[in-house]
Amino acid sequence: MYEQVSHSLLNEILDEVKSEIRDRDLRHFYTRLGANFYVIHQLFNHLYGKREDFREQLIRLVEVMATRYVQRHVSLKQLDSEREKDHNWFLSQEWVGMALYADGFADNLQGVESKLHYLQELGINMLHVMPVMVCPEGASDGGYAVSDFRNVDPRVGSLDAINTLSASARKRGMLLILDMVLNHTSDQHEWAQRARAGEQKYQDYYYIFDNRDVPDMFEETMPEIFPESSPGNFTWDEQMQKWVMTVFNSYQWDLDYSNPAVFIEMLDNNLFWANQGADILRLDAVAFLWKKIGTTCQNEREAHLILQLMKDCCQVTAPGVLFIAEAIVAPVEIAKYFGEDAVIAKECEIAYNATYMALLWDALATKNTQLLRQGIQSLPTKLDRATWLNYLRCHDDIGLGFDDADIVRAGYQPLAHRQFLVDYFTGQYDDSIARGQPFGVNHKTGDARISGSLASLAGLESAMETSDDLEIEKSVKVILLLHSMICSFGGIPLLYYGDEIGTLNNYGYMQDDNKVGDNRWMHRPNMDWEKAERRHQHGTPEQQIFDGLKKMIAVRKGIPAFADFNNRELVDAENPHLFVFWRTDPFMPLGSILVVCNFDDSPQYMDLTVLGNRGMFEYGNLRDIFSGESPRLFKDQLVVPPFHFYWLTDERPDVSSF
Repeated sequence: MYEQVSHSLLNEILDEVKSEIRDRDLRHFYTRLGANFYVIHQLFNHLYGKREDFREQLIRLVEVMATRYVQRHVSLKQLDSEREKDHNWFLSQEWVGMALYADGFADNLQGVESKLHYLQELGINMLHVMPVMVCPEGASDGGYAVSDFRNVDPRVGSLDAINTLSASARKRGMLLILDMVLNHTSDQHEWAQRARAGEQKYQDYYYIFDNRDVPDMFEETMPEIFPESSPGNFTWDEQMQKWVMTVFNSYQWDLDYSNPAVFIEMLDNNLFWANQGADILRLDAVAFLWKKIGTTCQNEREAHLILQLMKDCCQVTAPGVLFIAEAIVAPVEIAKYFGEDAVIAKECEIAYNATYMALLWDALATKNTQLLRQGIQSLPTKLDRATWLNYLRCHDDIGLGFDDADIVRAGYQPLAHRQFLVDYFTGQYDDSIARGQPFGVNHKTGDARISGSLASLAGLESAMETSDDLEIEKSVKVILLLHSMICSFGGIPLLYYGDEIGTLNNYGYMQDDNKVGDNRWMHRPNMDWEKAERRHQHGTPEQQIFDGLKKMIAVRKGIPAFADFNNRELVDAENPHLFVFWRTDPFMPLGSILVVCNFDDSPQYMDLTVLGNRGMFEYGNLRDIFSGESPRLFKDQLVVPPFHFYWLTDERPDVSSF
């Protein structure tokens, strides 16, 4: 949109930027800046227009975008152009990711680069290397307490190692995801240290108060994130003799985005990592970016405006780079991080589907899909040019953030049902096979979350303890069933390292003084490469899981209906143990896949008449595209074995190539 006032201002700003920028070839930059500047100006003005230094800060913003564009390698600029032409590239069913810690997976970044062939063997082509920036030892929050945004922690490598990994991954057709921690810094960051030393400029980067008056007003409505280990939302700093907002941990100082200098600094950090070769930036804790007294200080409108502004600026300098929103919030709020009132994503193109993850664990514990079905129906429809990141486990705990109304509609009482789930997955419930631990217990509210590896939560640990072959077989089926749900649902499946070989809980963290107070370390493993080698030994759990996932990923990549174009339709199977949905190829309407999953430990039946007028499905001609076999039928009923899934088609594909 052309708007005279903003574009007149842009012309003036371009006359004032540094001469070393003006003298460069910036044709593509100017084109993108001109196309986006009206919105950038409007957002920046809305957030910061009342400040006396507004114009100065706006000039600085343009200089940062231009400088990073000048520094961007020609190969990355070429990639930007290619992705602009194929702007739906990331919606393809061909993308499958894995998240890992560099040191936990292969000692360091160089080790990760040497193991890319292992990821390729599985079929992974999207690699999320979790935080690599400098963090203090012992007060790192697993890498999310950053003390230097422009350097790699020497314990895992160097900037050269990141660039080498990025280039090597790109040669293999793999994308690289890196983390940006937007909400806070470590208290050891230079900004925090200079704030402690009394520099007002840097005290203005944070929420810092002389006394408890304002903090107490905030506390009236702010929830506690880590009530056991870090109660409250403010920490007294002895050196400053002031209170600092620390929503997550006492050593993580929250940044104040009402200061435009903070926004510009963090945008600059984003663009820095984009220029190191990151294809996707995972934006951590985005729900917390704006704080207001009298609110929960989550999901505020200004937080969304901050993300919109960051996206528009990134599109000027590095338009091929995508954003992932790490917003583990209420279901109704999650979809808003794609961007509201838009067709395309105006904030983040990708968002964690935390609701779907939690609903899957609920279905496993209850052997009932009523809440899963109800929760999915309540999720808002995502934007056309946006997609979910579907996952089962990650470095964090499992939060039970279902909507209370959905729990009631599914026939449960919210508080009692959440307590049942915690008890079930921590092995406290009778007949539970899970081996997790409660995390983040809030004794004031009764809330709790769950830690544990996928294999241990799915029963493999308890089965291995008793050497029960039938239970081991059942847990392997459960693991594959859960993965089938994230591979077929719609979005990008994100595996977690170690899950592909059935890695159990790691209790060694209890011997480490820096980790013993945080049981999430039980599912942040050091990769056991001897265990990984057992993937080649027929009949082992490692082989069954690895080969099952390898085949699942290969089959997924060949099914266009699994691309994410809002092409999913739930089916009421009239059986509470089954979860059923259609996936339709938007470009070939006859290329439909019927996904049928049984969450019960006994065989279940589905009456095929519930499919209605889906004439393309001939009852006698069903094929499971995963196994290549025909499912069992009894009259007009489909028989689904325990913890089994089908990807059904009426076609006869050649599965020998998978």
